[in-house]
Amino acid sequence: MERTSEKLSVIIADDHILFINGLCMLLQTEPDIEIMNIASNGREVLSLLNSQIPDLILLDINMPSMNGFEVLMRVKSCYPKIKVVMLSTYNEEHLIEKAKTGGANGYILKNAEKSQLLQVLRLVGQGQSCFPYKQPAGNSIFDESDPFLKQFQLTKREIELLQFIKQDFTNQQMANHLHLSIYTIETHRKNIMQKLNLKNPVELTKFILQYNL
Repeated sequence: MERTSEKLSVIIADDHILFINGLCMLLQTEPDIEIMNIASNGREVLSLLNSQIPDLILLDINMPSMNGFEVLMRVKSCYPKIKVVMLSTYNEEHLIEKAKTGGANGYILKNAEKSQLLQVLRLVGQGQSCFPYKQPAGNSIFDESDPFLKQFQLTKREIELLQFIKQDFTNQQMANHLHLSIYTIETHRKNIMQKLNLKNPVELTKFILQYNL
């Protein structure tokens, strides 16, 4: 059902004040959108919902005390009519699918144009789902031409991670260096361990040394 003259009430949740201020400046001039409140962390979002129910929550994925996916789960469990659009720096299929599975109604990148942001908010406000961003095809796809990759069914991205693990990079350092999210790095590491049938980091180190990676 399309909205008529009623404004779309929105709570914005993000732990970066400058980003929230910028969003507020963009949205407050729109006659059909009302910023009901702002929150700087996940728990604050849930606290606000005790006294005010918005039409939509614009929810950052990475927040302190409780991340966006945890908040999404709580909101959809207790307030299923509230629509949720996830905010993210990362254009990754892994995160998009996690948002969909969690019940999110949309997903928007933080570097989106104003017109794209408004389109997503209005479409979701009208009851549609909006997941316009997909991870571009890249070098993380399995390469059948590489004998080593084929033997262990490792992707090029997973081999790349092994190089960083060899240098004692933390998950966060790898995420920063590769411009990926911490969730994606953790998923890659889990997949590597499963594919190589390894049980712990010590066995992984031995594998790296054995094959001189």
